[in-house]
Amino acid sequence: METVIIVIHLMVVLALVGVILLQKSEGGALGMGGGGGNFMSGRGTANVLTRATTYLAAAFFATSIILTILHNNSGGGSILDGSGAPGSAAPAPTAPATTDDLQKQLAPGTGGDAGSDTGPQVPISQ
Repeated sequence: METVIIVIHLMVVLALVGVILLQKSEGGALGMGGGGGNFMSGRGTANVLTRATTYLAAAFFATSIILTILHNNSGGGSILDGSGAPGSAAPAPTAPATTDDLQKQLAPGTGGDAGSDTGPQVPISQ
């Protein structure tokens, strides 16, 4: 259902962009636009394009609200939480080791790599 609404939403967006670009410019920004040789001129086309823009904008808002409701009802998380897929949580961070734990791991013969002296030797402060 969500996929169908997304496809409709994208078609509405493309149509809305097209209708907005077809409209006549009413501003005189640096003398551009508003000349006599426009592609579409006359008040009749302006009314049709204005109505089309209104209907497409309403459809855009309606599909946006429907997509939001469908996403919230499906149990999807926030996009800020990570992947947003339900049930996929980020792994819990592990607690940092204390200084005593690190000294026990680094001291020869007290755990860690008890039989391997091939690695670099780290001096332990007293």
